[in-house]
Amino acid sequence: MTPDKGFLGLEKTDAASLKDARVVVIPFGLEKSVSYGGGTSKGPAAMINASHQVELFDDEFWNEPFREYGVVTAKPVKILKDVPKALEQLDAEVEAVLKMGKFPFVFGGEHSISAGAIRPYARRYKDIAVLHFDAHADLRDGYHGEHYSHASAIRRVMDHKNVSVYSFGIRNISQSEIPFLDKNAKRLKIYWAREKHKWDMKEIVSHFKGRNVYVTFDVDGLDASLMPATGTPEPGGLFWDEAVNIIREVAKVSTFIGADVNELAPKPNMHGCDFMAAKLAYKIMSYAFLVSKAGKTKKAA
Repeated sequence: MTPDKGFLGLEKTDAASLKDARVVVIPFGLEKSVSYGGGTSKGPAAMINASHQVELFDDEFWNEPFREYGVVTAKPVKILKDVPKALEQLDAEVEAVLKMGKFPFVFGGEHSISAGAIRPYARRYKDIAVLHFDAHADLRDGYHGEHYSHASAIRRVMDHKNVSVYSFGIRNISQSEIPFLDKNAKRLKIYWAREKHKWDMKEIVSHFKGRNVYVTFDVDGLDASLMPATGTPEPGGLFWDEAVNIIREVAKVSTFIGADVNELAPKPNMHGCDFMAAKLAYKIMSYAFLVSKAGKTKKAA
């Protein structure tokens, strides 16, 4: 995808080449198992289009962070109709980017994308900590007949025994998910949204210190007043600073190895949601390379 049409809408003079860029955005608008509102197939394009309006300068870093790492955007592929095969496609895309020594950032699509995106990392690393933002636990072992349902995203991620998950903003879980949660308490911890006033940042970062971290952000983890453009908007969620502060602090003590943002379902006259998702992705990239140990560049003064 040409830089002006890709993420951040960069001019040719500002854009990095594939050789030099360290981040590759992978648009993957999978939408096969949504169970309420639809539209996630249009999420990646909406994020990319909205990113053209995101200010490149970031006052937190006092520079234009993308210049420190470089971003290119892959062309969208035709997604196969069968969900398992679609996830194999995504696995291959992420694998190809990793083989180039770059940071894959997947734009979804429904949350089931994480089951495919995590696979190349699970093959590479002995230990992975997943930083998970969501309204839902996503621990069902399938939903409505689909083993790889968006409602099973984290369950499928945890099929890999070298993966542990720390979930933030959860405020919905089904009775059927509780036994799995209880059984896997050693590698799965939920920070319930209703208790966010009691969260201890020192405790939170202790889970991630010195570890390889994959970030998966379902936008319905944000409060519905901020993010109504998603299939299952939920009240009682996280606000911008609450979510971003966690990502920043975790980045300081860990190595970010990959990320995805998912479940944006664009709606007419709600372009602010598309913009928020795009800015969130830019923030995660910047933390990965200007704060996280994954980046070799230093944070600006």
